[in-house]
Amino acid sequence: MRQRLQLPQKVRKRKPRAVIDTSVLVAGISGFREPFVSGRNPSADVLHRWAEKNHFVWLITEDILEEYKEVLKRLRVRPNLIGRVVNLIRERAEDVKVHASAQISPDPKDDAFCLCAGSGKADFVVTLNPKDFPQERLKPKIVLPGELV
Repeated sequence: MRQRLQLPQKVRKRKPRAVIDTSVLVAGISGFREPFVSGRNPSADVLHRWAEKNHFVWLITEDILEEYKEVLKRLRVRPNLIGRVVNLIRERAEDVKVHASAQISPDPKDDAFCLCAGSGKADFVVTLNPKDFPQERLKPKIVLPGELV
């Protein structure tokens, strides 16, 4: 079992910066119920922490937003919900400009997330698929949703 991460003292002075993999967004949306109850779904907890409490800086690029929309549409999420989610992320997340390309991940679609994490000086990449984010090639810590404190 993986331990929960405690942020180093010097990082606590600023909000942690995180890239959220599509797997976490999908699991969080599918696991979100009203009223929200913390602890039921770690991915929903991450999304709630960001949306309601602004506990971390969500880093995005246009490529990442496009993947979010594409995957949610393929999974037949209601278009109005996709629009609301993507608009909220676009309004409140930090847009990162990536000026490079590289093959980092075993899954080429995850390279956009890896590049965003590097260019945006992310502290974490939050994913349900850690094998797609080779820790030895990335500076940010690769974590599961339940590990992001």
